[in-house]
Amino acid sequence: MNRRKFFKNGALFTLGTTLINPIDTFAGTPNAIDDFVVKGKKAKNIIILVSDGMSRGTLTIADQFQYRKTGKHTNWIQLYNDNKVAISSMDMSSKNSVVTDSGAASSSWGGGVRVNNGSINYNEDGSYNTPIWQKFKKAGKMAGCVTTVPITHATPAGFTAVSNKRSDMPGIAVQYLENEYDVMLGGGDKYFNAKKRPDNRDLYGDFKQKGYQVVNTRDELLKADTTKPILGVFGEEDLPYTVDRINQPKLAAEYPSLAEMTEVAINRMKKNKNGFVLQVESGKVDWAAHANDIAGLIHEQLAFDEAIKVAMDFAEKDKNTLVIITTDHGNANPGILYGSRANVEFDTLQNYTATNEFILNQIKGSDNIHRVREIVKQYNGVDLHKEDSTELLSYYTKLSTDNEGLYNYKKLPYKAISDIQKRYNSVGWLSMDHTGDYVDLAMFGPGSENLKPFMKNTDLHYFMLQAAEVENKA
Repeated sequence: MNRRKFFKNGALFTLGTTLINPIDTFAGTPNAIDDFVVKGKKAKNIIILVSDGMSRGTLTIADQFQYRKTGKHTNWIQLYNDNKVAISSMDMSSKNSVVTDSGAASSSWGGGVRVNNGSINYNEDGSYNTPIWQKFKKAGKMAGCVTTVPITHATPAGFTAVSNKRSDMPGIAVQYLENEYDVMLGGGDKYFNAKKRPDNRDLYGDFKQKGYQVVNTRDELLKADTTKPILGVFGEEDLPYTVDRINQPKLAAEYPSLAEMTEVAINRMKKNKNGFVLQVESGKVDWAAHANDIAGLIHEQLAFDEAIKVAMDFAEKDKNTLVIITTDHGNANPGILYGSRANVEFDTLQNYTATNEFILNQIKGSDNIHRVREIVKQYNGVDLHKEDSTELLSYYTKLSTDNEGLYNYKKLPYKAISDIQKRYNSVGWLSMDHTGDYVDLAMFGPGSENLKPFMKNTDLHYFMLQAAEVENKA
């Protein structure tokens, strides 16, 4: 294909008034270094990595945590430090709110149109927007998704499916079967298992009939035949939090890391002559933020950072891959608080070996404050004051309404323990919900030289199509 003729004829874009001229809109940015980018080159492959619900404070905290422990920055920040990536900010508003949910956010990238919160590529008038991975499949590319939450959850669904309700995960699972994506890895057994689905349909069996390998453990995944399509579903709902996984050998043996899933997905698709597209999500960054769970948050972000390394290692060798690193929205806006003991207190986080979810599940209403202190000491390495232990135990001995957090099905006192921890670790939180931040966006590889310093979320849909020279056909 003649690249110049392709764009001159306007075969790619139909954007109405949003973008008058795609070439002008994607004006260059001085952040991209010529040493790492061959200008005007087509992107054969695209890997988009999404740290779901990552506030800028999360990126900072994870980097400070790692740097103070090892003397090395996170891979994401090191890319900035080495000036290897083009960088931008992105407005992630949904159609009906300046604060998006993950379904509308992913749909803005996947369908190229802003939709209302709660929906997946579905418009108010009942029409729908064709998901971008379907467009790439029609162009001959392989397509896949990887996540640490249900594979049917909002972020992978935005690239692959259509639904007026993001909560219809059993229906989204059926769409994956119908659209025959090449590799889908994440949680969500309850949406595929005949004994757990509301319609009792055996989706695992249906996938196997279509030639898929179905894997449900880390060992099965690592031994999978990468010449065949793969459906990997690990856990009833989601994969364990990384900090729990790495400190509990049984979990580490049973569940793959995000980096391992990413590597398997790339190996499955990298030999396709027409290339591939892959979406990688650290979904539990968002869940940890909803719970104000600092250990969960840091280690999920660091697990995402290891997936960045897998993608970048491949892209730097391949030289035909556009890597996009971003988040879909902020959540809870954590930050390191000013004070004379900020350094000392922040460094106590190095002693946290479990999520607050895990810790709170160890406490029983029959415990006394001495037992509460023992539990927190074991997993946080700090000695709680008597009044803090008494406060925490009170949530187990009386009815409390202070049990916030979107994914708090057991009504655990997440806010109470995070408020207590703040007195010892100097990390504070704005809320327990999404925020309307402009988000970080970084790119490496073919097409990254066209990134402008600020963009609208829907622009990224067309940017990916342009970088790969795939026409915008439904």
